[in-house]
Amino acid sequence: MFITKMTPSQASLFGQIEDLQDLSFIERPIRRSLKTAEEIDKLTVDEDLNDIERAVYLLSSGQDVQRASVIINLPNLVRQNPAETFRRVVPKVREVLHVAGADMQLAAAGSFLTILQDDIVLIQTHTHSILQIVLLNLDHRDTVVSNAWLETLLSAIDSLPKETIRQEILSPMVSKAQLTQSVPARLASCRILGKVTGKFESSIVKKDLLPLVRSLCQDVEYEVRSCMCRQLENIARGIGVDLTKVEMLPELVQLAQDESSTVRLAAFDTIINLLEMFDSDDRTCVIFPLVKAFCEKCFKADEAALTSLSCQYGKLCHGLSDSFTDEQHLWFLEFYKKLCCLGLQHENGHCESQPYPLELENKYALVRRNCAYNFPAMVLFADPDHFLSELYHTFSSLCHDPEISVRKTAAEGFHEVVKLLGPNVHYVHKELITLLQDDSLEVLDALLNNLQETLEKATSRGEGAGPESKQVNVPDLVPALVAAEQKAASSLRWRVHEKLLQCYSCLPRVISGDQIYFRFLPRMFSIITTNNVLPVQREAARTLCVFLRYNRKQEQRQEIISKIIQELAQGRSYWNRLRYLDLCEITIDLFSKSYFCKHFLIPALELVSDPVANVRYKLCYMLPKLRSTIRPAEKRLLQQLEFCLRKLLCCEKDKDVVATLHKIVLEVDKMDITEQYHKTHERELLDQKKEKEETLLLEMERLERQQSEAKLAGEKHGDKKRRDSKTGLSGSKGMSGSTLGATSSTSTGKEMRRAKLSRSRSLSHPTTPKMTNSEKTLKVKDSGSCPGSVKSTMLPINDDNLRPHHFNAASSISSTPSTSSMPVLIRSNTSSSVDHRSNGSKDTQSRKLSVQRKSNSFGMQSGRE
Repeated sequence: MFITKMTPSQASLFGQIEDLQDLSFIERPIRRSLKTAEEIDKLTVDEDLNDIERAVYLLSSGQDVQRASVIINLPNLVRQNPAETFRRVVPKVREVLHVAGADMQLAAAGSFLTILQDDIVLIQTHTHSILQIVLLNLDHRDTVVSNAWLETLLSAIDSLPKETIRQEILSPMVSKAQLTQSVPARLASCRILGKVTGKFESSIVKKDLLPLVRSLCQDVEYEVRSCMCRQLENIARGIGVDLTKVEMLPELVQLAQDESSTVRLAAFDTIINLLEMFDSDDRTCVIFPLVKAFCEKCFKADEAALTSLSCQYGKLCHGLSDSFTDEQHLWFLEFYKKLCCLGLQHENGHCESQPYPLELENKYALVRRNCAYNFPAMVLFADPDHFLSELYHTFSSLCHDPEISVRKTAAEGFHEVVKLLGPNVHYVHKELITLLQDDSLEVLDALLNNLQETLEKATSRGEGAGPESKQVNVPDLVPALVAAEQKAASSLRWRVHEKLLQCYSCLPRVISGDQIYFRFLPRMFSIITTNNVLPVQREAARTLCVFLRYNRKQEQRQEIISKIIQELAQGRSYWNRLRYLDLCEITIDLFSKSYFCKHFLIPALELVSDPVANVRYKLCYMLPKLRSTIRPAEKRLLQQLEFCLRKLLCCEKDKDVVATLHKIVLEVDKMDITEQYHKTHERELLDQKKEKEETLLLEMERLERQQSEAKLAGEKHGDKKRRDSKTGLSGSKGMSGSTLGATSSTSTGKEMRRAKLSRSRSLSHPTTPKMTNSEKTLKVKDSGSCPGSVKSTMLPINDDNLRPHHFNAASSISSTPSTSSMPVLIRSNTSSSVDHRSNGSKDTQSRKLSVQRKSNSFGMQSGRE
């Protein structure tokens, strides 16, 4: 026999076989650990027993699991047969609880609470038996169990009548509140006192309960004093304002000066919660000195109380603000600034942590986080108009804090600060960019919760802004948003990326369309085509559709749609074609039916010939939605949809697609029949609203284009006018000489005309009218040409609204023949006396100019001859 060496693969195979053999040995004890026949006999119950008898049998001789099941099912037994349950089952439960473990005790506490709260108990004796069990187990040695029974009792007090509380609860509680009882018993009495005072009148509380409250407030154990102090709020609200001022306020003042920091902290919290019950004098003379001393003491020696103080500080300042003097107001504001910088040192404008022990450093970080939480309340306390001088540096410190939790809390409340600042929101633009560019994704995630509201408020001019001042430019906002998206995309936290893309849908209301088109749209296409997370891709597709919906430039919209068709609907990857169908679902919700059918429907129907079955499968599911976008009048589109269905029915070979297709065909056939009228009417109204919005966007685009063209034309005309004014100044000297010559020629022209007139009158009369008419017509023609040119050079056209009217008037005048110009002039001259005078003066001036020109021309001709 030859012994050969095993290869590594053979060795690993034999090793696996040995492991399997080990597993076979492990299975044997598992089989042995099953229930034996004797144990099964013990767990078996006679089927002829009813529910009550079975419960009694299991509680008497069953195992712990069976007893626990009976206790859990106790409320159902009480509902079915309350008399027999309380007569036979509840006493057995009471016996079992003496020796039961913690799990059974907790189950019993929950069952009895259900019985007391659901009004199942109808007889007073039943309630008495249950309350006896609850009060008996309050003294259980296990703290968890005793607290569970105490919570059961406190929750049951709300549903119990007054007399039951007085007889069953108050009498045992008085004895348990004595100093001879244990500390847990006295603590339970404190909580019960705080609960029952709201059930009785103030006179009964003052007579029977307040002495017990005072004794517990002066207990020798600080735990009891602290617990009773925290119940004073409920007691004060139960007895009213007057008794609170007389009875509770002195106790609170004494507890606020207690030797134990826990008691002082409880008193401080109670005072803050009861501020609205104290009048202005009490706040000024009692509360303010007390709170001020507490704050100073905490800041100097009690770091543990600083956490609670910083958490309640905004509520404290807001509650006392009406009673503060200017000096007190300033003191609380400065103390808040100290808390915000606790544990930090500022160097070169940066916040850095000082070297403290780890526990103390964590406490300081928690204090600063609480200050960041209370910052909106402090803005309201300091007045938003004084934000820049009082709180800006503090807010900047919180946004640049070295602890992530502090910056995260500041980001969570940033939208509240922005709302409070109103028109002064530009003060915090820099901090917004800082939080967007934060290194921690937790900070960015906190900011994203309300980023849309923050951006809209940060880019608006406040409530008093007019409609023309739409947006305010936030420096570096676009690069910060782009960087935040890239940071979220490069991380593994895709939900943050999805949330950020969802926030991008507000960008059309925040930045210009060109910035969206050039900076964000390419990134959306890249995410849709390259990202590996489906929710992120779909959110990017939705954001892309929103950008397309509110884009105002027709050329950009056409480019976006063509790119969608080219890269998604006709993309090489079937994944991109699936995303196109997702995008179609989004566009059906965002756009009108006509817009969808015009741009997106045909490429979707063309996917019926897609080589990948998944694409055809999704298209089949979308056919009812596609059918709902086609109106009955659009026969061509209905024919194409029908052709798509027929092609799928005839040529489809994939069994899943065929099975889905048969269901979808029936659904499409039933759409027009089964759909109710009011649903279709609502959809039609919504579609009409979308069409109006799309038409309004086109109209706004047209108006913006006209305004831009008019602005360019006005700038060109202004340049031309400036050039003409420069040339006019150079020719003014020559014009002055010509005017002097014109005046002398007009005087000689007048004398010549008078001589001709005298000769014509002395000659035959019939010839004179023809001469004068010809001269008049000649002069009218000259005057009609000359003043028009003068007017055109003298009046600048600056108003864009006058341009169409001027263009129409010029075209109408140029289109009429020359023979009709005379009646038009006559009608304009006879319209009013004022126009007649002005036109007459213009005519005389034109005649003078025409005679002058004639005389000059004649003189030049005679000189040449």
